[in-house]
Amino acid sequence: QAQFVESGGGLVQAGGSLRLSCAASGFRFDNSIIGWFRQAPGKEREGVSCIASTGVFTNYVDSVKGRFAVSRDNAGNTVYLQMNSLKPEDTATYYCAKISLCGNGWAVTPLVMSAWGKGTLVTVSS
Repeated sequence: QAQFVESGGGLVQAGGSLRLSCAASGFRFDNSIIGWFRQAPGKEREGVSCIASTGVFTNYVDSVKGRFAVSRDNAGNTVYLQMNSLKPEDTATYYCAKISLCGNGWAVTPLVMSAWGKGTLVTVSS
């Protein structure tokens, strides 16, 4: 069964940076598409970014394009999310999951194929 452990969150001032990590286990990682999601207080969970199995193809929602960068280490079963120029509206708990598609529109109705981990909280102060 696919499992994920997210880490790297914390409190940062607006304009700062954080690097999140997502350690995966329990499934064939190197042929799986992985998505990053976030859930702000009082809001629904939303897709943020995704990365194809080889890491060559990535996708981002408009609100984070140019500021976030997703990458992966297949040897280490880990996906990363580098977050720069953080804004208060980026405040949320961030999760990763195995998903089935990473093309255009993936975040509209993400096809999540794994259970959610505990996530890691990112708080951006103004």
